Formats: sequence, structure tokens, C-alpha cells
Amino acid sequence: MISPQSYKWFFEPTTAVEGHMHAIKRTIVELQTKFQHAEIMETPAYGKLLVLDGRIQSSQAEDFIYHEALVHPGMLASERAPESGLVIGGGEGATLREILRYPSVRRGVMVDIDGEVVELCKKYLPEMHQGVFEDPRADVRHEDARAYLERSSERFDFITIDLVEPLEEGPACLLFTKEFYTLVRDRLTPGGAITLQAGMTKLNELDFFTSIHRTLREVFPVVAAYQTFISCFGTPWGFITATRKVDPRTQNPEAIDKLVAERLPGATLGYWDGMTHQHAFSIPKHIRAAIDAQTRVITDAHPLIVA
Repeated sequence: MISPQSYKWFFEPTTAVEGHMHAIKRTIVELQTKFQHAEIMETPAYGKLLVLDGRIQSSQAEDFIYHEALVHPGMLASERAPESGLVIGGGEGATLREILRYPSVRRGVMVDIDGEVVELCKKYLPEMHQGVFEDPRADVRHEDARAYLERSSERFDFITIDLVEPLEEGPACLLFTKEFYTLVRDRLTPGGAITLQAGMTKLNELDFFTSIHRTLREVFPVVAAYQTFISCFGTPWGFITATRKVDPRTQNPEAIDKLVAERLPGATLGYWDGMTHQHAFSIPKHIRAAIDAQTRVITDAHPLIVA
């Protein structure tokens, strides 16, 4: 048995008074980009980790859980088999990978402002992107996502927002506001859907999640919260699907399994299916109460900063 003293340890604060630790075999690469501090580490428990500004973004072992949970509820809530998808953020390429698993998709755009992180992921995380950057349907851009949406008139059947939480006041804050979500809605096709990662759903740390949910309700008629446990994050994690039409909470397990079979013929998902869908959207009572009690709407004038 290997002693804990044989490893270096990475400590990630979850809150101001909590955190969790991972043994580190080695740091593969570390870089300060124009926008953030980036590290790729190898761990005995989860394989490779992508860490940005000291916060774990994804792990090799749980990549399929996080990215299937982020993408497929929205792709399956799109009124038609999606033909186009947009990723806002998503540096590892795994989010775009999940979108391009759908043979109906003819175009997948990824807009991530930090090209240096994307290049690191291309080189050091092939297990996650699985060559998606070479897919002829992929269009990868390194620019501000809000400026891209303001300039473009293209509409998408599916849009997913896979961004780190805003840790300080700056341009990232303007990607979590009512005005930004309105812009995202206006770039959807009428039957389209969005998903986004929306932070922790752990007890006493629900303000970010519920504020995002409340803000989206100002913009979309259907806003559906769901969660899953990401063990490398050390906490349950919240996601949200928003649409103008299809409510994923009304899609029963049989309907989801049928849609997966129709829209992903021959594919095998490792995590998401009808039973997982039903479980994820069955939000516990205390979280439902926190969602109902939240009154804050995030705006450009009053952005949300995560401590």
C-alpha cells in the first residue's frame, strides 16, 4: 500500500471554509495565459485533471459524466434532431465532441476566448477531445463569446454555456446576466434549447445556482434545473436546461431512451439515459425551496461575483 506521504497533494477550496484534496502523480504542464492560470495534472484516482485558476474543470475519469450531463439534456430537448450547435467556453473540446456525436449536426461552433488553454488541451488531453478539433464540422474561434453573438446573426438548434464562474469583476461577469441570456435566446432556432453548468448544489452554497435559475426565468418560458454528483469536484453539481417549447421534466425515461436511439443511432452513452434523466431532474425539496425563494436577477449593471 502506498503511503499518502508518497504523493504531493492538490487542495481545492470548495467554499471559504471547506475543500477537498487530490493526490498528484505529476504536473504535466502549467501556464499563465493572458486570461487565467492553467494546469494539467495527473492523479492516481481520476487520471488527468484540467485546473483553471486553482479550480478543477474536468477529469479524464469523469469526463463522460460531466459532459454527457451538460450536453444531452438540451440536445434531446431540442424540438427537432439538432443540425447545429454552439459551445461557449469548453476548452477541452469534450463538450463539442458530445454535440458532434449526433449525425444530424452539420455544424458545431466553439467560442473560447483563451486559445492558449485550447492549445494545451489539444496537445495534452487527447483522451477528452478525441480528435474533435479535426472534424470538418467543427469551427473553433478564440474571441469574446458575447461579442461573437452580438455580431453574428446565425441561429443554432442547441447552445451550451460551459464557463468557469466569474471570480472577479470583468468581461466574464457579462456572460452570466439577463442581457447575455437574452442574446443567447435570440440566437436559438424557435424549437432550440440551451444548457449550462450552474455551479454547486451543496447545502448552504446555492446562491449562484438559484440566481442563475431566477435570471433565466426572466428570459425563457421553460427553465428546468437538474444536478449530478461529480466526485472529483467533491460536491453535487447543478445544470440548467432552458427552452421556449419542450420541457425536459415532462420527458419520461422511455421517451428519452427512444430519442437517444433515434438521434444517436449506434452510439453508446456511458452516463445519460432515461433513468439518469429522470433522477437528475428530480431536484430535492430544499433545493426547490431555495429556487422558489430566490429573487435576485443578475444584470449587466449588477453582475454576480463568486467568492
